Amino acid sequence: MSATPGMQAGAVPEQECEVAIIGGGPAGLMAAQVLSQAGVQAHVFDAMASVGRKFLLAGRGGLNLTHAEGADAFAGRYGQRREAISAALGAMDAAGVRRWAQDLGIDTFVGSSGRVFPSDMKAAPLLRAWLQRLRHPQPGVSVQFHMRHRWLGWDDTGCLRFGSAQGERQVRAKAVLLALGGGSWARLGSDGAWVALLAERGVAVAPLLPSNCGFDVTGGWSPYFAERFAGQPLKSVAIRIPGAPGRTSVFDRKGEFVATASGVEGSLVYAASALLREELARHGQATFYLDLLPALSAERVLAEVAHPRGSRSLSSHLKSRLHLDGIKAALLRECTGAETMAEPSALAAAIKALPIRLQASRPLDEAISSAGGVLFEVLTPDLMLEHLPGVFCAGEMLDWEAPTGGYLLTACLATGRVAAQGVLRYLGRQREEG
Repeated sequence: MSATPGMQAGAVPEQECEVAIIGGGPAGLMAAQVLSQAGVQAHVFDAMASVGRKFLLAGRGGLNLTHAEGADAFAGRYGQRREAISAALGAMDAAGVRRWAQDLGIDTFVGSSGRVFPSDMKAAPLLRAWLQRLRHPQPGVSVQFHMRHRWLGWDDTGCLRFGSAQGERQVRAKAVLLALGGGSWARLGSDGAWVALLAERGVAVAPLLPSNCGFDVTGGWSPYFAERFAGQPLKSVAIRIPGAPGRTSVFDRKGEFVATASGVEGSLVYAASALLREELARHGQATFYLDLLPALSAERVLAEVAHPRGSRSLSSHLKSRLHLDGIKAALLRECTGAETMAEPSALAAAIKALPIRLQASRPLDEAISSAGGVLFEVLTPDLMLEHLPGVFCAGEMLDWEAPTGGYLLTACLATGRVAAQGVLRYLGRQREEG
């Protein structure tokens, strides 16, 4: 095929395809599956050498597929975007994720926390089975993969531009499905470079921000604490973030997290990260209150602290009466002064509500996921860009966020399915009109 007008020197000849999916993560692969099962040829383009890299790394410690909690609580995990994500979950909810895995030959189980995992806890077998299905569907048409193809936007004629080892490549597609991920873990392909490309086309995108991220404490830890306790977990604790004066807390949850060299990270902190990030944006600082002994009432803690200790040191007293030692005792000393430690009522109050002051979130590239992305307000219910007909968006590049626990993957799979179904309807309309 000869080069088309506007084709740059050194580019390979233009290729035509029915559907181009840009991004080989869970959302893109789910879209490819839906399309191939419908008999539509899908071409998946990805900048990396293989698909699903973030999916594999996220599953290194045990692949958390979804969560078994009730539908209402599940939908509530998506915060301000609950309505939009709930609509997508109608196409593939938590039970649907488990059925999908079972159809690939992967059994699942529900852990004690309600999280759902593959029986062997591994991501690689599921991804291998998935790719086998995509390459050899029965029935359907196989998905074509094009690796090391970095999307560069559109040319003047509407062709997709890709940078590849063979030079710039141009692809003309009847429909395009973007599943380019967010802005975290750039080394695995989610670098947010697509934001500028869509902005050039006038697409409204909320800034990408760190989500499920760690934070730096104000002023940093003391050298003593950082050297001895960085990397150690704080188990069986609770975090509380107060609401407006006179109102209940906006966040109050038990769990665990880890002290880092400069601050805090881990599952319990991740769950509160959206609230903390918003507080930092409004005030330049944020505070959460740490209950070091959530199993004990404030009255019980005060009684034990005030119990006569005789000749024992305060450290020995707290260890004996409250089993408070190690990193918990060290953090208590790190975040309080001598006056607090010397006064029983103030000390007991600190044990139940130790203020941890934060000055910044960790960088976006360190975050588990990102907030922000393409606004739902510029998308149709089929997740097609309203002023770019035939261009659909799915996955983490949409403007939503959720805590870890299976909610991220479920929404990626669900929006990938919705966008693919939208592509099928779009192609059907095109055939009818053409």
